Amino acid sequence: MTSATQQPPSMLRLNDADNVLISTRIVEKGESFEGIAAVAKIMRGHKMAAQPIAQGAAIRKFGQIIGFAKHNILTGDWVHEHNVVMGELAHDYAFAKESKSEKLLPENQRATFQGFRRKNGKIGTRNYIGIMTSVNCSATVASHIAKEVEKRGLLKAYPNIDGVVALTQDNGCVIDYRGVIFDTFKRAAWGYATNPNMGGVMMVGLGCEGFQIPRFKEAYKVEEGETFRTMTIQEIGGTRKTIEAGVTAVMEMLPTVNDVKRETCSASELIVALQCGGSDGYSGITANPALGAAVDMLVAHGGTAILSETPEIYGAEHLLTRRAATPEVGEKLVKIIHWWEDYARRNNMELNNNPSPGNKLGGLTTILEKSLGAAAKGGTTTLQAVYNYAEPVTAKGFVFMDTPGYDPVSATGQVAGGANLLCFTTGRGSAYGNKPCPSIKLATNTPMYNQMIEDMDINCGDVIEGVSLAEKGQQIFDLMLKTASGQKTKSEELGYGENEYVPWYIGAVL
Repeated sequence: MTSATQQPPSMLRLNDADNVLISTRIVEKGESFEGIAAVAKIMRGHKMAAQPIAQGAAIRKFGQIIGFAKHNILTGDWVHEHNVVMGELAHDYAFAKESKSEKLLPENQRATFQGFRRKNGKIGTRNYIGIMTSVNCSATVASHIAKEVEKRGLLKAYPNIDGVVALTQDNGCVIDYRGVIFDTFKRAAWGYATNPNMGGVMMVGLGCEGFQIPRFKEAYKVEEGETFRTMTIQEIGGTRKTIEAGVTAVMEMLPTVNDVKRETCSASELIVALQCGGSDGYSGITANPALGAAVDMLVAHGGTAILSETPEIYGAEHLLTRRAATPEVGEKLVKIIHWWEDYARRNNMELNNNPSPGNKLGGLTTILEKSLGAAAKGGTTTLQAVYNYAEPVTAKGFVFMDTPGYDPVSATGQVAGGANLLCFTTGRGSAYGNKPCPSIKLATNTPMYNQMIEDMDINCGDVIEGVSLAEKGQQIFDLMLKTASGQKTKSEELGYGENEYVPWYIGAVL
């Protein structure tokens, strides 16, 4: 980084229209900023009233409404869930009013990385063999197959393979093959099986489950071959025989999967999943907009970025619909928002149940506030397309995929959609990684980065100390290219990724 860091002010005013300030450290009662004395102790990342706010009046941060005063709020008061309600908003979606033609760099000026070129033209950043399951009943067998391969040291002679990973899940039986659970799980499973970071896949079933492997193969017109195999425990003859048959099948795959080498690929081949978890009051100020700056760079180089977590853009969707390439793209996003509102009502919940307790401790009060920060991960370019969960992402540029806010479920949909790289911002210190998709962890604040330095790849907390968002975005983009070329992330070094395959089950479990 070229900019020297400096001691930040104790309070930040993010927008001239804001009536709250954001603390950068613990501010004790009586301390003053811009002539405003704190009426109460203000924790790091939390909000202080910059002026009197009458009961029912809007509370603004980022120049946007994040809630309404539950009662009169004094200048210098701590502003949080004890005196803020979410209220009702009527957004002007202004569909496609701010869309623009992207200025892409000429191909000879685009960044490159060293990736694996697959026969179908897709580009991988890793080379895994996945042991997938059609049902929870085969999860133990799949895990034992992967462990047995590791125990026997079978990968030592195959240096181009990153690992054999068991991708197990907890459903697959009591589902109707005509229903939404089957369709969603089918897309997620096939998306993982065909992700460019997968060099080979074996699917293991029990045999009598609702998610039948033959029906899955028929749906995608896929036949078994050197890099795709299936088997069921009942047909093979029990647990031990299936484990041994699975190990044998993996051994047969190894030479073919290993027969690849990295080659120079354009950054336009990157499909980057965007995630945030354990967000705090800094997320929308440091790591998320810095990642957004990196996304703008990626788009300029012809690449793709996937924003998701629909409940965590709720209340900020109007900022995305304005950037939609066409009115139809924006309208599809709003239709999804309405589905979530109905989904929450039917389940006796409200979308403001998110932020989580950890988010609130970090300074986030309402889902509106959290969403405004989360949406910043998407940068500033045109929203080119909106996808349903786990659908293949085919558009270039900035896109959106409908997913829950729960990170493992959301990321599973993105990886199923084709993401070959993942960037994950966190303020509280989320412990997450993904196989087969390497996950870059971005810390929103310096204290947490220092506390969890073995888990965090980049500290974005220095943004409030003078490092520009453009510089931090460049640092993130550079690490994307290095990671895509094979440099391991912190979560990979720690072994994360075997338990993070979590498909979304939307319908009834019978």
